[in-house]
Amino acid sequence: MKNVKLSLILGIVFGFFVKAQEISLFNGIDLEGWNIHGTELWYVEDGHLVCESSPQEEYGYLVTQEHYQDFVLNLEFKQESKSANNSGVFVRSTIEGVRISGWQVEVAPKGLHTGGIYESYGRGWLIKPKPQLEEALKENQWNTLKIKVVGDQITTWLNGTEMIQLTDEKIGQGKGSIALQIHDGGGIKIRWRNIKLKPIIS
Repeated sequence: MKNVKLSLILGIVFGFFVKAQEISLFNGIDLEGWNIHGTELWYVEDGHLVCESSPQEEYGYLVTQEHYQDFVLNLEFKQESKSANNSGVFVRSTIEGVRISGWQVEVAPKGLHTGGIYESYGRGWLIKPKPQLEEALKENQWNTLKIKVVGDQITTWLNGTEMIQLTDEKIGQGKGSIALQIHDGGGIKIRWRNIKLKPIIS
């Protein structure tokens, strides 16, 4: 009987451990696990995930096929265009065509609120980083972005600097995918790599 109980406990612990393991959302080879929405360009080059404006210069999204609720997401990005770099990472998002509902962690040129939270087709800006924190962005270099989403709370870090903390009831009710965005207007090219997610099991 003791062995049965021990096996059961170990099974539960092992199951929790497996579920809580970090997941690589990008395999460095292709776009497996993602869906493209819109006409903008998403492709793999030199092991990096690249988003680039197409001649149509419209909004575009790359959306995970799986939904993720509570998690810590770590990734790296590098902005390659000189002037226009507006992009972002959506959490708990749903999409039809190129109309997305959810919450965007901004990825933009310096001074344009990378790490802030924007609600598309809703309330707009919910929170922006303090002006002095904008200096955390490294222009024309690889940057690390960390996003923690638990219940109604979201926290972001850019290159190890905490950018924002937000508690929001509507975010707490949200469900959906993770999505990378390329803004309309053209002239944008951004590289992404090491996109890894660790579920938070309550």
